[in-house]
Amino acid sequence: MSDLSATIEAILFSSNRPLKIRELQQATGSDRTAVEHALDELKSRLEGRGVMLLRHHDELNLATRPSFAAAVRRALRPEVSGKLSPAAYETLAIVAYQQPVPRSRIEDVRGVNCESVLTNLELRDLITEVGRGSGPGLPKLYGTTMRFLQVMGLESLDHLPTPRLDRVEVGPSRASPLPKSG
Repeated sequence: MSDLSATIEAILFSSNRPLKIRELQQATGSDRTAVEHALDELKSRLEGRGVMLLRHHDELNLATRPSFAAAVRRALRPEVSGKLSPAAYETLAIVAYQQPVPRSRIEDVRGVNCESVLTNLELRDLITEVGRGSGPGLPKLYGTTMRFLQVMGLESLDHLPTPRLDRVEVGPSRASPLPKSG
């Protein structure tokens, strides 16, 4: 492993928050190409290990692999903050797959007001405001966070599963009658 890759590993391990590539460049005195190469090397080296390199756009973090999460949870006994509701998971999925997305689009998809669910997801640091829309009132645009990747056990958004459209259920208020054949 190169010295730069080892240095970046130490920095990410010691950090209490995700770091941007720019911050790693400044801390190591390296250019972006060298940092990206070192990150690729680190990611490869971590394959099959207890931790993985998470990447969300330009932010990076080290996290426990999902397969070891239960053991870590038992060892550390973290404070329980409650489970997410089905509505929260549904909203989170919409944000994950359609980000950046305004609240109005989420509510169109779900068919209900989502203000309290969005607030709950923001408080849990699973989603955040990633910009402002161009429509009336410049609505907030929501996107997922590094914490989302950690909780869902994903290395990056590229690892989101492909949605299966044949399993989508349509609620009664959204259903349209199917033409009868015959």
